Amino acid sequence: MCRKKPKPRQFFLFNDILVYGNIIISKKRYNKQHIIPLDDVKLEDIEDDKNLRNGWKILSPMKSFVVYAATSSEKSEWMAHIRKCVSYLIKKRGIEQKPDLNCPVWVPDSDASECMLCKKSVFSVINRRHHCRKCGIVVCNPCSSSKLLLPQQSSKPQRVCNNCYRACANNSSAATTPTDIYCPTNDDGDSSADDSSDDDNDDEDEKNTFLDSAINANYHDQQVQFYEQEAM
Repeated sequence: MCRKKPKPRQFFLFNDILVYGNIIISKKRYNKQHIIPLDDVKLEDIEDDKNLRNGWKILSPMKSFVVYAATSSEKSEWMAHIRKCVSYLIKKRGIEQKPDLNCPVWVPDSDASECMLCKKSVFSVINRRHHCRKCGIVVCNPCSSSKLLLPQQSSKPQRVCNNCYRACANNSSAATTPTDIYCPTNDDGDSSADDSSDDDNDDEDEKNTFLDSAINANYHDQQVQFYEQEAM
């Protein structure tokens, strides 16, 4: 349910990866770890609103989300550290960041009472929300009846909105690089009966736990409010 409200997560910034997990015992034990390589991580600042402050986007082909720090200075420190590690890693490996194929940050459920595509379908307990894996908008089932293979996100076809499906289908014939090519697959059955459902899949993450005292690499850690708007 991270896409519905902020949840605390512990973050560890290493020289080449960003690790975060659920907090079981503060500063002692964490589980459901996520590991994001820093090679293609990009940051975007976001403006404060009434309820959420000191936030920024962490974007990557694997996963994208929004985090909120406790203070503005903490936010600045985190962004500076991450950018420094990314810059150092790229320079050390002599590589360039890949084209912008980042996962979208999902539009929060609370921001969409109706389908953002057709503007007609009102969401309810029966008429559930679905998120496009390509652009992140909230859509109804008829407006997301197709799937695309998005290699950066999953080896299985993912639910996308009809607009993204048509755009990718039209552009595939003109693609000049492998990263431009998406393999479309139509879903004739229930398109929610696979890994493309909008169910919160924190429970599907690795359940291994670790102690921060056991980490012997160089990292910067701090508890921050984690607002996940994209599910993997």
